[in-house]
Amino acid sequence: MASMPNPYEREHDHDHDHDHSESDSKPLLDHPQPSAQSSTTAINPVYEPDYRYSYTDEHFNYYPSGPSQSQTKLDDPFTPKPEDYARQTQYEQLDYAEPFTAPAAKSSPVMTKRPNMFQRYFGLYPLEQRIEDKKRGIGVQRHPIACYALSVAMLGVLIYELVTNAKAQGSPFSFKPTVNPMLGPSTSALIQLGARFPPCMKSVTGLTITTPVPCLNNTANPATQLCSLEEICNFGGFHGETPNQWFRFITPIFLHAGIIHFLLNMVAQLTASAQVEREMGTLSFLVLYMAAGIFGNVLGGNFSLVGAPSVGASGALFGTVAVAWVDLFAHWRYQYRPGRKLAFMIVELIIGIAIGFIPSHLGGLAMGLLVGMALYPIISPSNRHRMIVIGLRLAAIPLAIVMFVVLIRNFYKADPYAACTWCRYLSCIPTEANNHCKG
Repeated sequence: MASMPNPYEREHDHDHDHDHSESDSKPLLDHPQPSAQSSTTAINPVYEPDYRYSYTDEHFNYYPSGPSQSQTKLDDPFTPKPEDYARQTQYEQLDYAEPFTAPAAKSSPVMTKRPNMFQRYFGLYPLEQRIEDKKRGIGVQRHPIACYALSVAMLGVLIYELVTNAKAQGSPFSFKPTVNPMLGPSTSALIQLGARFPPCMKSVTGLTITTPVPCLNNTANPATQLCSLEEICNFGGFHGETPNQWFRFITPIFLHAGIIHFLLNMVAQLTASAQVEREMGTLSFLVLYMAAGIFGNVLGGNFSLVGAPSVGASGALFGTVAVAWVDLFAHWRYQYRPGRKLAFMIVELIIGIAIGFIPSHLGGLAMGLLVGMALYPIISPSNRHRMIVIGLRLAAIPLAIVMFVVLIRNFYKADPYAACTWCRYLSCIPTEANNHCKG
């Protein structure tokens, strides 16, 4: 039986004879001697076995019988080879490729520059960007210029009020004959400076222009220094004619009963009202602010006590609060937790109305809803929504005008108490001091 050849058996060189002692010292596995051509190349017996297989490197280059030591240099495997730089593949280029940017859809173009105020107010930029701006609270402009200017002006007016009272009574705050809990001037000083006071605006039964009232410098109770109503109304008097200081619908917006009253209003004006101005722009905001403030005084002049002066920007501030309601319902789908926001706004509205002159606050709120509906920029995602918004805008403008005309006419031509006998109690708690709200 033929024996199988031993693959580990070394081939002997027949040209040279080796003695037995020399062969015993050699290892079992012997490798062929390098040729003269490769004598300069170091060969590692561990990495260079006699048998070889086909080989494919990391660049997908195929070697039928494996790479040679001169190609791979296994004794220094991390040394880069010149041919590796020229053998670039698609996989290596991925590390240096630019990030992929999907092309914008033709139906929804994206603006390459920031839209200006005009484009933001009229919505003349892509719908997706408008929705994203709404969610992020970005409006028509960045800074509430009107709110800052109004706050500075009101601060100046408050300082003038305190100086006027200090000149008359020796103190910027009224403590005699009555204490002003808002830390401000006396009632007579507020009337002289332009508070809403119906006897200075029209003929009021029981309060003629010759009726004696406490002077600015009076500190006694009962009053010892009396002046005529015409003197207290100031601004040049009436010269024997019917009182008609119509501007008292406007001037009370800039007056405050005292420091506390001023601070409370400024907190609302520099937060909620400032955000409304950012979203609708300064010009539209000023129209809203003044319309709500004036109409609040018109409604208050109709249904509040005629003998009680009124000051403050609360009606105007409630007008800006009304815009928040317009924004909530017009952009319900874009609001964060709209149900919770609605509940919070209801509580805020109830508290705000309850702590002040309710007719003035309600008047500002009502006019704010109408003017806000007419001027506030609303996002319309569909044609149906756009048509509804346009219809409401067209209805809000004439309705606001009608409300102004009717209530101003009612103030001058009719007796408001006859039209609403219980409205006086909205801003008055019946006591002996106020003659059970008859004044």
